[in-house]
Amino acid sequence: MTGLLHAQTVLVLGRGTGIAYATALTARDAGAKVIAAGPDEPALAAAYLGEPAISTESVDLTDDDSIGALTERLGEIDHAVFTASARIRGRLPQLERAALQRSFDSDVIGPLMVVEQLASRMNEGGSFVLFSGVAAAKISVGSLGVAVIDGAVDVLVRSLALELAPLRVNAVSPGVVDVDARGALGEHAETDYSADGSVRNPIRRIGTAADVADAVLFAMTSAFLTGQTLHIDGGEPLT
Repeated sequence: MTGLLHAQTVLVLGRGTGIAYATALTARDAGAKVIAAGPDEPALAAAYLGEPAISTESVDLTDDDSIGALTERLGEIDHAVFTASARIRGRLPQLERAALQRSFDSDVIGPLMVVEQLASRMNEGGSFVLFSGVAAAKISVGSLGVAVIDGAVDVLVRSLALELAPLRVNAVSPGVVDVDARGALGEHAETDYSADGSVRNPIRRIGTAADVADAVLFAMTSAFLTGQTLHIDGGEPLT
């Protein structure tokens, strides 16, 4: 097999669904050996059953011992992708400390701890790809928690890009994507958003997991790209 990631190893951290799943398959199709890791390894194994180029591992990004054990098992890798995204919705009076801390821990501190341990194991030309989100670029009432966490990811990426150079560090910032629109917008809002797509973004549709996975592939393989956040959001912040 040949491709942009031929003979490279890509670690995809997250669930075995949605964007994480699409990213793993895209990396596989580009020739990579893929390791999918997350807190529910049996679910990951079931999701990637029959995919010999994709193996699975267990890791809890809120537990340093779990992170350390994973890095010891991995050996050298070429790219690591963190697909976690904040889901702390609500106006200021609805935000709870515990929920904010959980999300910040899994989306910001957890990836930072993984990067700390994996950086010395990355092959030449390696990269890290984190996930931010459109809430950091387009401020709206009800998205305060998400915006703060996404903004923190953007700053983390720029900081790591300098400190870890010449390793590359970038972020992908999706807009509303079909695989998680119901959870992000509410039980009935996905249909409303789609119907109002001509107003909500210039592309006039909700994004897809494939749209985002293609951006992740670009971030991994673009050798002159670092410290950047790729906005894959249909131009939503323009409206």
